[in-house]
Amino acid sequence: MSGNLVTDDDGVVRCWWPGEHVDYIAYHDDEWGRPTTDDTRLFEKICLEGFQAGLSWLTILRKREAFRMAFASFDAATVAEFGPEDVDRLLGNSDIVRHSGKIQSAINNAARALEIADEFGSLATYIWSWEPTSKSRGPVDPIPAHTPESTALSRDLKRRGWTFVGPTTAYAFMQAMGMVNDHLHGCTFHAVVEAEHSALVRPTR
Repeated sequence: MSGNLVTDDDGVVRCWWPGEHVDYIAYHDDEWGRPTTDDTRLFEKICLEGFQAGLSWLTILRKREAFRMAFASFDAATVAEFGPEDVDRLLGNSDIVRHSGKIQSAINNAARALEIADEFGSLATYIWSWEPTSKSRGPVDPIPAHTPESTALSRDLKRRGWTFVGPTTAYAFMQAMGMVNDHLHGCTFHAVVEAEHSALVRPTR
């Protein structure tokens, strides 16, 4: 281990935070920071970041398949139609995070996501319009809890009626969906994500 980097037995260098958890390592290697432009996956990620508030991400990761089953694979049009009986069903589901406010938030945010998609052509077009310029970001180590861009995104989402989208949650979402590359310099996957980021065709109207 060197600083905040860890080298495994095969010589792969990673950020420190997945530890020795196999599923967390796979998430770090294969998903975290990879640019995402699919509306359903974006909605899933922002919902799960909201559910993560006050909990560890590993807890949410290990419940993700249960969340997908409970929330119709995060199809926003379906979730937006959830009613009181669905809330009761979700509150009784011990495989997910049973927090009334967060469940109601996911349902509310589904409707708000549909409004954004109607206005901008897709949720992805709106989300990627908040991409920071590389010069606006400080050094990747230490990783910030929030940034001016995440604060601005949070503020605009709240203006549009979204909930559980504070600046820290917004930045965790920006990291997870690949708007920013916060793999540490020296991590094997920093360069991988940079290449994908450079090749990405940003969504437009």
